[in-house]
This record gives sequence, C-alpha cells and structure tokens, in this order.
Amino acid sequence: MSYNEISLRPAQETDAWVLSAIHIAAIKALPATFYTQKELLAWRNYRNKADGSNILKSMKAETFWVAIEGDAVIGFASFIIDELIGLYVHPKYQGKGIGRILVQHFCDEATEQGIDKVITNASLYAEGFYLQLGFTAIQRAPHYLRSGIVVPVTKMSKTLATAPKSI
Repeated sequence: MSYNEISLRPAQETDAWVLSAIHIAAIKALPATFYTQKELLAWRNYRNKADGSNILKSMKAETFWVAIEGDAVIGFASFIIDELIGLYVHPKYQGKGIGRILVQHFCDEATEQGIDKVITNASLYAEGFYLQLGFTAIQRAPHYLRSGIVVPVTKMSKTLATAPKSI
C-alpha cells in the first residue's frame, strides 16, 4: 500500500458507526498481553457490535479525522488542540503506515496553530509505535475507562518544529 492510496478527511457524523466498528475490531485484535480480557472488554465498552453513540458524543468536543482507502474508512484519529485522544486503525490495515499518517496529520494541525508540543496517553501496546514517531515517555499514568475500570497508560509528548509565522 502506498501513501497515494490513502486520503484523509474530517470525520462526519455519518461515520460514527464505522468508527465504532474500527474501535471494537482494533481492540478485539489485541492479545491479553498488557491488559486482561476484562480490561480489553471494558475498553471497547462491552460491545461486540458497532454503536456510534459514544463517538457522536465525543465529536462534540474532539476533532476527528478519518483515513480512507477508496470509499472505505479504515482508521481514525481524534484530538483536542494539543492532545491526541484516540488513534485506531482497522486490524486488516495495520502495519501499513496509516497510523503514522494520522499522527503526522495531528502534529501538522497542531503546528499550524502555533503549538510546539503535543501529548497523548498511549496504551501499553502503542508505546513503541509512538517512540518510533519521536514521542518521549513521560510517566505511567492511570486511564479511566467509561466503565470506571482503570488501566495503565504511558503519558507521552513530542516537541514539534514550529512553523514560522506568516506576515
């Protein structure tokens, strides 16, 4: 897969159920290495089928961008200003640079707003991925799932090259 085949666009409300399906599929594909099956189940909101209602609620506060191949939404990122909230790629498309493209887009958006540092709370599975993208681990921190279950994550940051201000 080349970068030319992937395009990005802002998510629309009509994408919510597809984003939910991607979220569920990505978590279901994870082995119970860093988190227990119970924690993984809570992370996907105890769902086996897509339900876009939580995504729709999140869309009110977060900016969502989707990765598209052809007509199919294959991954997404959500963020608020300088914090990457969520990054999910459908398991069928993982390992092909899509997550990298979405994170780079998030960083580019932040740079355009004059932000020089971004943060994220990485799952323990994703820590190595973010390190490869130039993020630095700050510390382990608790992450509170909607169900009230607490899982460990790694708080990470990345210093961005700031774009010169245009006059």
